[in-house]
Amino acid sequence: MSVPSNKRQRVNKTVTLLDYGAGNVRSVRNAITTLGYKIKDVTCPDDIRNASSLVFPGVGSFASCMQTLQEQKYDGPLRDYLKSGKPFFGICLGMQMLFESSTEGEVECKGFGLIPGKVDKFDTKNGLSVPHIGWNEIRRVNTSGMVDEASASERYYFVHSFRAMPSEANEDWVLSVTDYGERYISAVQKGAVIACQFHPEKSATAGLSLLKRFLEGQYTMQDKKEVCTDITALPKTTLSKRVIACLDVRSNDIGDLVVTKGDQYDVREKGGDQDVINLGKPVQLATNYYNDGADEVTFLNITSFRSCPLTDAPMLQVLQRASENVFVPLTIGGGIRSFTDDNGKHWKAIEVAGQYFRSGADKVSIGSDAVLEAERYYASKRTLTGESSIEQISQRYGAQAVVVSIDPRRVYVSDPTAVSHHTIKTKYKGTDGEEYCWYQVTIKGGREGRDISAFAVAQACEAMGAGEILLNCIDKDGTKSGFDIELINDIRSAVTIPVIASSGAGTVGHFVDLFNSTNVEAGLAAGIFHRNEVPLQDVKAHLSNNNIPVRN
Repeated sequence: MSVPSNKRQRVNKTVTLLDYGAGNVRSVRNAITTLGYKIKDVTCPDDIRNASSLVFPGVGSFASCMQTLQEQKYDGPLRDYLKSGKPFFGICLGMQMLFESSTEGEVECKGFGLIPGKVDKFDTKNGLSVPHIGWNEIRRVNTSGMVDEASASERYYFVHSFRAMPSEANEDWVLSVTDYGERYISAVQKGAVIACQFHPEKSATAGLSLLKRFLEGQYTMQDKKEVCTDITALPKTTLSKRVIACLDVRSNDIGDLVVTKGDQYDVREKGGDQDVINLGKPVQLATNYYNDGADEVTFLNITSFRSCPLTDAPMLQVLQRASENVFVPLTIGGGIRSFTDDNGKHWKAIEVAGQYFRSGADKVSIGSDAVLEAERYYASKRTLTGESSIEQISQRYGAQAVVVSIDPRRVYVSDPTAVSHHTIKTKYKGTDGEEYCWYQVTIKGGREGRDISAFAVAQACEAMGAGEILLNCIDKDGTKSGFDIELINDIRSAVTIPVIASSGAGTVGHFVDLFNSTNVEAGLAAGIFHRNEVPLQDVKAHLSNNNIPVRN
């Protein structure tokens, strides 16, 4: 492999971007342009052959990506480009494709074979939550301008279910490793060919700085193993707990999109004209939270356009504008489902989700539709048809792109054997002294209860391919009395995918209680942040002071 000089006399301010149409590439695009570079999009195989610097932000599943590259006749030119030694930067799946093969898919799929090794799924037998989602550290193995001492101390955003392992066969490629149940490869480099498992475009200033070093050609690699001669001797990395800001977005009575928040899902002002509670503009608030250190920002669309979500231009514009300045993950929920429009045309959920991904979303959250799909799953004796919204999106974009939002409420019972639902014994007795309860799932913003438990819905949605659970609680919403720890532990025990706890936070101490009393990966809040009753920065500082790992 020929290696070009890394000391360029003149930096080329145009970079070629390989966007093959899967997932959110807008954030990578925004990151590159924010750093002052122009983008040349790949529209044909010759664009890859003629590129002088190529960025490949792989998104979705391994097999789907390879199939798409082959269909567009990009695979051959990409192989040749990688062999040329010209500057290449692969992100997430863009790194995994460099290995020999992957087990992601129905059968093992071949990769480009540049790096020895197979990409395999994390092992969940030891209680590990998969996907690996969140801000983790890296440990340098080799010295490179890409990962200097300062950048090695930062946290970067990871979101993946599959990983490649270090070995003697690939040791000359390994730039850094990360721990998540086991030690795996988090970045590779040989000459100007560089790739990382994490997402620099979603890793705030640390990620942008790393991407900038690549664009400027500051990636000289020094002698092998200069940092570490024994990978196993490196200190373990830690995954931080995420603090997520949630923005409930809807139109007010004059048609403006506003961020709102109520109690038990009631977002109207009390008394007077009872207009929608207005806590600010969604894009500005999202930017503020990003600057305050939010690990993720979630938009829940509770406005109109439910009959035809693809015409929801205002919400799409919110995502597009937010992604220009917010370089942490963005999740969008509300209206993501299959539907038939007013003209009789049927749209699949994957088409709706695709529109949101292209507008800047990294993950989509499915609520009421997920509950109905769970009911159908059990009615069919746990048959996976591939037709549900969860299955469609997960198969195309990966499980990490699908969040299921569950809105349960307590139903007390005196005799747990008298109901068919999963129950728990609670220390909070019912009005008639009941010592047991089950959590009934609701739909339509809490307005309609269904005859199915949160426990059952969570398990069904994981089976269908969801990668994360956003767990709300109607009883706790807006009370500021703390998270429902019993509910959270119950659902956490039901699944092996990450869980985001929501509803009830009122003090910084509630977040400490959450992470000390449960093993969930993230805590989410809305109103207390919007009203500045509990600043997000104070939450993180308090967590850190209580020895709970967070991203500073």
